[in-house]
Amino acid sequence: MALIPVAPENRSHVLAEFDRLDPLLSALRLDSGRLKCTSLAVSRKWLALGTSAGGLHLIQREGWKQRLILTHKEGSITQVSCCPHDEDFIAVATSRGLLVVWDLQLERRGRPERLAVSWEHRGQTITALCWDNSALRVFVGDLGGKVSYLRAGSSKLGKGSAFLIFPVHTVTTVDSRVVQLGYQDGRLLVSSLSRCYLCDTEREKFWRVGNKERDGEYGACFFPQNRGLLLGQPPLLYCARPGSRIWEASFNGEVLSTHQFKQLLACPPLPLITHRNEPHYNPEHKSPQSVAFPRLIYLGDQNLLTWTDSAIYIFTPQNGQVLLWTEVKDLVDIAVHRNELFCLHASGCLSHLSLLPAERCVERLLRRESWPLAASVCCMFQDSITTSRVRKSISIDRLEHLRSQLSSDSQSELLSQLDEVISKLEPLDSASSSRRSSISSHESFNILDCGIYRVISRRGSQSEEETSSLINQSTSQEEFSFVQEDDQVALDPQSSERVEAERSEQGLQFHLPMSFRPKPPRMALQAVKDSVSSFVKKTTEKITTLQMNSELRQRPEFREGSQADVTVPYSEEMDSESYDDVPNAEAGMQELRSATERAISQIQDPSVLLDPVCLTKTLLEWLPVLERILGPEEHESPPASDSQVDGPGKGSWERDCLNSSSEQQEAMSTESLKEEEEEKREDIPEVGENQDQCDYPEKEAGFSIDTLSEPVRVESPKPIPPDLLDHIAQLATLYAELSCFRKQEKEALGCTTFLRRYFFLLDEERVRRMCLLCHQDQPEVQSSFIEAMLELTRSSKVVEVIQRGELLRSMRSLRELQPWSPPPLLAHLHRLYEKHGEAAVRLFSQFYPTITPADVMTMAQQRHFLAYLDNLVQSQTEEHRLSFLQSLLDPESLRQDWLELALTHDAPQRYDTLTPEGQPRWHSHRFSWGYGRLLSLLTRLPADLPSKQKMAETCRGRGYWTGYLYLCCELQRRSEAFSTICQLDDISLLEEPEGLQPQSLEEWKVLIQLSQQCTSGGDGERVAGVNGNSWSDGSADCGSKISPESLTLMLARSAGPDRALAVVEDCGVQLILSPQSKLVCELLRVTETRQRAMIQTMLERCDRFLWSQHT
Repeated sequence: MALIPVAPENRSHVLAEFDRLDPLLSALRLDSGRLKCTSLAVSRKWLALGTSAGGLHLIQREGWKQRLILTHKEGSITQVSCCPHDEDFIAVATSRGLLVVWDLQLERRGRPERLAVSWEHRGQTITALCWDNSALRVFVGDLGGKVSYLRAGSSKLGKGSAFLIFPVHTVTTVDSRVVQLGYQDGRLLVSSLSRCYLCDTEREKFWRVGNKERDGEYGACFFPQNRGLLLGQPPLLYCARPGSRIWEASFNGEVLSTHQFKQLLACPPLPLITHRNEPHYNPEHKSPQSVAFPRLIYLGDQNLLTWTDSAIYIFTPQNGQVLLWTEVKDLVDIAVHRNELFCLHASGCLSHLSLLPAERCVERLLRRESWPLAASVCCMFQDSITTSRVRKSISIDRLEHLRSQLSSDSQSELLSQLDEVISKLEPLDSASSSRRSSISSHESFNILDCGIYRVISRRGSQSEEETSSLINQSTSQEEFSFVQEDDQVALDPQSSERVEAERSEQGLQFHLPMSFRPKPPRMALQAVKDSVSSFVKKTTEKITTLQMNSELRQRPEFREGSQADVTVPYSEEMDSESYDDVPNAEAGMQELRSATERAISQIQDPSVLLDPVCLTKTLLEWLPVLERILGPEEHESPPASDSQVDGPGKGSWERDCLNSSSEQQEAMSTESLKEEEEEKREDIPEVGENQDQCDYPEKEAGFSIDTLSEPVRVESPKPIPPDLLDHIAQLATLYAELSCFRKQEKEALGCTTFLRRYFFLLDEERVRRMCLLCHQDQPEVQSSFIEAMLELTRSSKVVEVIQRGELLRSMRSLRELQPWSPPPLLAHLHRLYEKHGEAAVRLFSQFYPTITPADVMTMAQQRHFLAYLDNLVQSQTEEHRLSFLQSLLDPESLRQDWLELALTHDAPQRYDTLTPEGQPRWHSHRFSWGYGRLLSLLTRLPADLPSKQKMAETCRGRGYWTGYLYLCCELQRRSEAFSTICQLDDISLLEEPEGLQPQSLEEWKVLIQLSQQCTSGGDGERVAGVNGNSWSDGSADCGSKISPESLTLMLARSAGPDRALAVVEDCGVQLILSPQSKLVCELLRVTETRQRAMIQTMLERCDRFLWSQHT
């Protein structure tokens, strides 16, 4: 990573993107090419999104939950505006010039209603909306320059206010298109392409702002003055001018001054702080900018916001300065609430940005554990970070903790830059608090986030005291720490240093992974490996473990034999005894190395590798050595009695203490997890909202620890050299695959046992593929693999986010892990599925192809897998869905399995589609199928003849007549299809573009005969009203029925009435046409005669013309 340039000192604010709204658009299906977001508005409670299909999605900002969808048939949504003083009202403009004011009625728990409608701008594109800030009145401007308002009455405002005689009123018509509207204290500001106009709506007076015209899109807005000495002053007006200039005008429209930003914009753009890419700041980019500001918006704390299609600009006009400008691509519109920006891009996607000081940005990134991004911002804005005023929010400990989270290999330059920033940190300002000024001058301190003052003696080195300060706070609250409300404490520096040194020595023997603490090198690896998921739980366990281990250390009689009297952790006797085991460990590892090399050399012979018998024999000769050296305790050689106290090396006693405390923590956590699981299983039957959760215990039963006696080992019990580990992993994975797919001898280890015992040696990706192939025959292998991956990923920071129960935030954290590795990602998705069920599975499609449908099949229930598969297929463009679904069929038998699954879930009952005799019920093809789109694609997939026959029988057996008719047509079983259509009695099945039309007169005869049979034999069912009288849309009327008369009229339209009647006579059907049918036949005859005459005349004229040209 290259050195990060430092931003100038006057650049103190940034635009940061903390939340990505892509999952929200995906859930709303607004990320497809057919449907996209066209407009947006935001308020304290709502995010309103207008779509190209005329829908308005109202998203509750707390939790990003969709609450309402308001539909409009009058065109796509072009403008949306939320009422600033009552969030129950929202104004919507469509592409046809319709304006609608909606009353959401959330307080009264009613249905949303259209409170007022205006067609004043019919046929014109509405370009601007603006609410009155004290009344239910919406001002509207359009492409032709017309400005009007719509007054909406509501029963919320009092009796009689809902009745308005003239709700729509035209205010004025300006010379060109309305660019922007603003309203403040009875005055309306209209910005057109050429001028700005100010209107007093109460007195109906109009005047221009300034005298000079302009040509182009330039915005204007009111600028409230409601702070400090300006409180109560009338607002100002700011109007954009060409050449990066902005007029400042009074409330009466008099121009006071002109702000020139062209030269001020000759500064490099600040990067957008986002997880999508690394921030890049180029200090060499310095050129004046002549920009036309198409919109002006008052933003937050006395700032002015504007933008173009490629950048966002924020000014502080009262100081005449540029706060920042940032490059953002393809901007179309921006909605603002306080310091939050919601940006709509040309592609229809959204971004959520926040304007905040650099130190606040770093603080939020630290809370989200975005370590590299936080370090980059610290280095880039170090002038803001190093000042004393930010020590309350970003203490030295937090920056030291940030430093410890960076990789010394891949982020060395970033680490060195961060070290420079930390070295420049200023102490807390002594004048900022009277409390701090009372502390003696020989001590300094900082304030932790919890409100505790941390005192640092200046007589010792700063780094040593920072390393041990948090340990001292947790072990002794009467020294070096006090709460803000306590009295001043006088300390002895020498005694404090002595006590601090003793406690730091004690603290090194116990694993206390405290937040924001730079760990010593000897404890760094152990701290990373044993980190706890939740901060609150971690803090509680720290204190408990500290107390327990302190008591054990004070009572050394828990050791055996003569070691009971030992109080010094590293004595000479212990060191000498520990070194006796070193030759034994080295000899065992050497034996394993020689056995591994021998096995590797044997399997390199193709005759051994390709012969399962020889390969099995080779691996079985190597396996006992692996069992003896790296197997569980019962397979290891028993160590000497004294060696249980001493381990190899200097840190043996310390490791034993750590292991004992970690075992106690694991036992306590396992018991608590089991209790929580039992409570969940007891509570699940009481949940009435979603019955899918009732099946979780059945699905999770395979993953519980109690089902398999041997624990999964994910860490090696002994250190293994890297070169040897590669060879052992190759042999171990090969043995696991061989034992899974080939029946082993009785004395050999089974696949499940071997996987649980030596998972730390196996290739995770190969084991995952192996489990996918054998999960139906050996589900315990899949269960053991998932259990191992859950254990292996337990310390990931994503687990902490998933446990909080916020689905969208969890998905965002998983996306930040890119590039993904399938096994760890699969473990996280298991956690999400256990937490959220079907709602989580529907979002798994965004991880394809890393996570395949086969992975989800092994994890989720059948009905949940169907939802995943449907979302995955629908995420593709319409022309690629069929080929994409075909690519997922591995093996081909999945086509039939998925078809049966889709036909049995969220589907009509069989007695609704089939008669007791197995025949189609009348109009039963009109039932809706929950996975109809997926079924349509499955039946249209290319397949061989037996597969299509089996699919056709399956569709018939379940009553899925649309698919059955298509397959009958593919199989050339047209007579069966015609018989089914006659029984369904819907002539639209023959008329639609995809309908099955007869292709010859013989087929017409068959169809007419079948209709005659069904008409005479099926009247009873139709009279009884089975599936018939329940249709409320008039689809069961006489015109849609199949009868010899209706088929004769169809044939008459294609072949002529005379030929149609002749076919009916050949069929032996006695047909008496109704008067209306006779009239149709007569009209067809006349039409046919005239067409023949016209064709004859045209042919004669063509013939004469050709002969004339010939002569």
